Amino acid sequence: MTGQKPPPQIPAGSGGREQGWRVAAVCLALAAITLAVFGQTAGFEFVNFDDNAYVYENAKVTGGLSLKSLAWFFTHPYFCQYIPVTMLSFVGDHQLHGLRAGWYHFTNVALHTASVLLLFLILRQMTGALWRSAFVAAVFAIHPLRVESVAWVTERKDVLSGFFFMLTLGAYARYAENFKFQISNFKFYYIAALLLFAMALLSKSSVTPLPFALLLLDYWPLRRFEQSRKLSGLILEKIPLLALAAGACVMTVLATEKWTTHPSHIPVPSRFGSALVYYVVYLRQMAWPEGLATPYPNPRNGWPGWEVALAGALLAGLSAIAWWQRRGRPWLLMGWLWYLGMLVPMIGIVPASPFAQADRYTYLPQIGICVAVTWLVAEWRASRAVLGGLMAGVIAVLMICAWKQTSYWQNSETLWTHTLACTTDNGVAGSNLGGDLLRKGRVDDAIDFYQKRLQIEPDNADSHNNFGLALLEKGRVEEAISQFQRALEIRPENASARLDLGSALRRKGRVDEAMLQYQKALQLEPDNVEAQNNLAWLLATCPDPSLRNGYKAVELARQADALTGGENPIILRTLAAAFAEAGRFSEAVKTAQRALPLAGTQSNSKLAGQLQSEIKLYQSGNPFHSPAQTH
Repeated sequence: MTGQKPPPQIPAGSGGREQGWRVAAVCLALAAITLAVFGQTAGFEFVNFDDNAYVYENAKVTGGLSLKSLAWFFTHPYFCQYIPVTMLSFVGDHQLHGLRAGWYHFTNVALHTASVLLLFLILRQMTGALWRSAFVAAVFAIHPLRVESVAWVTERKDVLSGFFFMLTLGAYARYAENFKFQISNFKFYYIAALLLFAMALLSKSSVTPLPFALLLLDYWPLRRFEQSRKLSGLILEKIPLLALAAGACVMTVLATEKWTTHPSHIPVPSRFGSALVYYVVYLRQMAWPEGLATPYPNPRNGWPGWEVALAGALLAGLSAIAWWQRRGRPWLLMGWLWYLGMLVPMIGIVPASPFAQADRYTYLPQIGICVAVTWLVAEWRASRAVLGGLMAGVIAVLMICAWKQTSYWQNSETLWTHTLACTTDNGVAGSNLGGDLLRKGRVDDAIDFYQKRLQIEPDNADSHNNFGLALLEKGRVEEAISQFQRALEIRPENASARLDLGSALRRKGRVDEAMLQYQKALQLEPDNVEAQNNLAWLLATCPDPSLRNGYKAVELARQADALTGGENPIILRTLAAAFAEAGRFSEAVKTAQRALPLAGTQSNSKLAGQLQSEIKLYQSGNPFHSPAQTH
């Protein structure tokens, strides 16, 4: 790498002031285009794709912040992920804004905007290239592939981890510069980088390749390879960061142990083949972002061998070009390796998600491709006006496409309607669109929808299960039972279907069969709060004395209470009934009385009335037994 000039320095005096005005103007422009695309989300709703589990039906979030909940988030994985910082950000939003979805969207947009500005400032600091850095940040800001990460509340994980990722890059750049000149406070920046990286990992573990990315920055644009000429020293310098990344990997593995739909049964060679194809698919989507959807169905029989071979050949060719150009164009190799390396956690070699492909996986990896292409185009022998016009044209087209793509996230119905139009055999989209109709009370529409979907996808377990729920709403209990059972024939490990089948069986008075389904659900998911609560309720209140077991009911209800932070009035009602069945009436009274104000806080007058009448029973030394098994 000899003969390369160091990054240009910003001149002092009036030139420096002029450069400062330019930087400020670029920052304002970047914020403006980001808000122009994503500002519309302030009027959007939650969607019925994980937003319920992460936010609006999550008792840990809606229960508020306390020392107990704080400790819980840092000692428990959630949804097979260890993301305590992300979950606490949701708690903070709820403390400030309740369940007004627009504010959660606003937080996502604010975090993404901050990351955009940081990327521009850091890249400019390291390269001295104002307009190229601005263009990279602009594409990162408004490329349509960013929509899923920003417009989906659940993907707070991406924008929050990305924000800390950018701060880590900034701290590391300052460390490297101070280290070069042996300034005494360079250690401060290294420690700051460590802490910020830890925060990024606690937001989402997919940022684990960051130490590798820092090594690439050492190569270019920091050019520390030239300064030290010892790769081993630069690697040793990353050991504390690598240790944090390794710890995050261990936590991720532990968190996914109970993942019942884990695709680890796919042979390793097939995973590598699929990874090659997805690397190319994401490149195509970066260049031509058409037909973007959430989620993309996994190919049923894997990718054809010829596609794998073609993808492998293309990637090998691009890698060879980047290596061949490494001396004259080091940014080409850096950007290409950034893309390949940052995608490793989500490319499917080690299964980390039920979905092999997702737009959100490109959130940080795409930066490398954008850097490489931008610096390559900047070498063209064209006037500034031509290059400026090209940049403006690309940004304008991306803004239009991203604005349109963002609009599909307005609510569940618009999201799933668009997804079904863009994909085939998308059982998740079909099931969730029907579920949205059901949630809105359009039961007949939901039944018609599922009947049509099951003609297209007769083996979709979720559609059968949700069809059963719709039938249950209409009182067609036998038909409903036939559907949770068909779902379980297709996917026996579906704990949700077992819970719903249990509810249908209770409606028919088949309590012993319902209890069996709840027990099987708990075998599949031992920490499933709904299964614990439902089984505990039946064990405590079932009219058949041969099926009641107060001691077991107390055990299960206590587990559910612990998992929800002791602030869920429905579970507290179950625990009170369990105490009463076990003959512990004073504890039953105290527990029910604790649940009463919580029911009032949630404006649940029906539950509050039930608790008041049950408290009187417990005070008189009588347990509560319900002939009608509804809870």
